[in-house]
Amino acid sequence: MLSFRASIFIRTGLKNRGLATVSDAQAPSFRIPLIDFSRFRNATAASEKKEVALEVVSAFKESGFIYLSGHGIPALTIQNAFAKSAEFFRMPTDVKDKLAWEDPRSNRGYVKIGRERVTQSTDAAEIAALREKAPDFKETMEIGRDWDSAWKNQWPAEADAPEFKQTMLGFFQQCHELHVHVMRSIAIGLELEESFFDEKIQEQCHNLRLLSYPPIKRALLDNEGQARAGAHSDYGTLTLLFQDSVGGLEAKNPHTGVFIPATPIPGTIVVNVGDLLARWSNDVLRSTLHRVVAPAAKPLNAQEAITPARQSIAFFCNPNFTAEIACLPNCGKEVKYPPINTEAYIVGRLAATYS
Repeated sequence: MLSFRASIFIRTGLKNRGLATVSDAQAPSFRIPLIDFSRFRNATAASEKKEVALEVVSAFKESGFIYLSGHGIPALTIQNAFAKSAEFFRMPTDVKDKLAWEDPRSNRGYVKIGRERVTQSTDAAEIAALREKAPDFKETMEIGRDWDSAWKNQWPAEADAPEFKQTMLGFFQQCHELHVHVMRSIAIGLELEESFFDEKIQEQCHNLRLLSYPPIKRALLDNEGQARAGAHSDYGTLTLLFQDSVGGLEAKNPHTGVFIPATPIPGTIVVNVGDLLARWSNDVLRSTLHRVVAPAAKPLNAQEAITPARQSIAFFCNPNFTAEIACLPNCGKEVKYPPINTEAYIVGRLAATYS
């Protein structure tokens, strides 16, 4: 079993890939720590919580990414969510298309391959051009809180996807509860009251995203700018990412510009800081660019190869849509950003991202 002190250290002078921008002697290591979060969840003393909280905040300051073990979501629960996700994407296209994503405020429903193009750009015309040239080769299903009176989830019929709704609602709730605990650790690590964020995230304005990356001929991914999911940062507070064993997630070393694999570690969740939390913390916590690339392809013949399928599940954690995001206490004397409303920010980013 891996210790909580285990970490992934990767040198960034990848000369064989032509990616290095500095020499090996100059390149800082890119570190994604592995943190056993059960020590925070099961702590009996404030000092025990503080120790873990400082590890979490330190990692989010340096790389913006952690691997979380001991997170409290049972392995069987995660396996079942993956199984139901796979069943959903195996449904006929015409059945999935009836559940199509329609509105950035709702942010619910099925997104077919090529409709989304994640990028750091906020210019709608530029994003549209990127989408036309090199769309993200994936399909997704977006799920929000189910009790929302204005914006409804788009559930498949029970006969088409047995137990899908029940499974995803339960999974959504467990992810929210983990989010609350991680945000409490961040509060402690920033010298705030442990409950500081509780009333700012309890409305559960989150997005559970199921992702399917179908097999694709390698040549189709060789176009300029093409990827399974382009380089981007996330929008909200945190992202909880559940990976399969295929891999493909890469985080960008902010010191060198080199993308480094976030190799799947069984039993862990990858957690990264989103843009709103970075803004909230006055950039004390780092929102790091990341992307999804295709793993090694299997040869079909002398001229062509095909990539394996990949599954992942992302839980995009957001503050309450009514929350004002303004510089937190203890996060610098010079405020970098004016206050902003959560809903205005999130919906604006989503509106530009989709066609």
